[in-house]
Amino acid sequence: MKILITGGAGYIGSITAKELEAKGYDVLVYDHFISHSPSKLGETPFIKGGLLDVKTLEKTLREFHPDVVMHFAAYIQMGESVTNPRKYYENNFLGTLSLVESMIKIGCHKLVFASTAGVYGNPVVIPIPEDHKKEPENPYGETKLAAERLLGWYDKAYGFKSISIRFFNAAGATPELGEDHHDESHIIPNIINAQLNNKEFVLFGNDYPTPDGTCVRDYIHVLDLAEAFRLAAEKLMTPEAVSTAYNAGTGHGYSNLEIVKMVEKVASDLAQIDPEHAEGLKIKIKFEPRRPGDANELIADSSRLQAELGWTPSHSDLESIVKSAYTYHSNLSR
Repeated sequence: MKILITGGAGYIGSITAKELEAKGYDVLVYDHFISHSPSKLGETPFIKGGLLDVKTLEKTLREFHPDVVMHFAAYIQMGESVTNPRKYYENNFLGTLSLVESMIKIGCHKLVFASTAGVYGNPVVIPIPEDHKKEPENPYGETKLAAERLLGWYDKAYGFKSISIRFFNAAGATPELGEDHHDESHIIPNIINAQLNNKEFVLFGNDYPTPDGTCVRDYIHVLDLAEAFRLAAEKLMTPEAVSTAYNAGTGHGYSNLEIVKMVEKVASDLAQIDPEHAEGLKIKIKFEPRRPGDANELIADSSRLQAELGWTPSHSDLESIVKSAYTYHSNLSR
């Protein structure tokens, strides 16, 4: 199978590309390389271009002619989306429209879309099923939901088949690749980097209606996400494929403070220090007000993904996630 990966130099896209190549798929990455360097792709072939660069996008699609496109290219910072919504609507929504139109022109009608748990907003049912009401709390979630709805209408009009993966908190690393976003907004790498550099960690919000006052999230290892995307691509190649959306998560939530404690535990274990005597590994926390657009609690019901595609999250216990990320960031800091 030939797979084009938009945003394939990013955190999830690059790891998915490597996993697909290891399984024998023919992969091409399409990325604007504003946020990431081509160097992280190693031997994976790539084309430099943006979603709104229609000339380059159509040329790439026509020459490579993929069986399936995996679409990761998006801006992802919820807080920034509140203060700069135009950036998100242009790239995340109009960029998706540009991609789909270009795919139809060259005769490719199969897309796996990287969506988000952010489409749900503050849920009233936990764990969250796919048919839960969708009231995003920020433009990031709104643009992903708008793109999902666009895909639904394009199926009705043109037979364009898509599977949206609404993944919850992507986390973890491989030995070679992990999270290294510019202006990192994700909690696990930020806690780890604060601990490694003996700096204060800023935790946003300790007044949530949760047991310890910090928000709760469902963390899914990036390798398990890569597998969900692979299975979705395989499903789209079958005659019975239908457009749909799946949640990808573990069904178990952890608070921000629980993540802090796990990073401390992993740091102590790797340093072979008794946690009671590991004062140098303790994380200094500074609480600040909530970020705009953050939901209280997001936990996935992924039973449909498991039942219909045979997906199993095999790397996603919290300690394994944190250990893989800690090892990756420790190596970066040397």
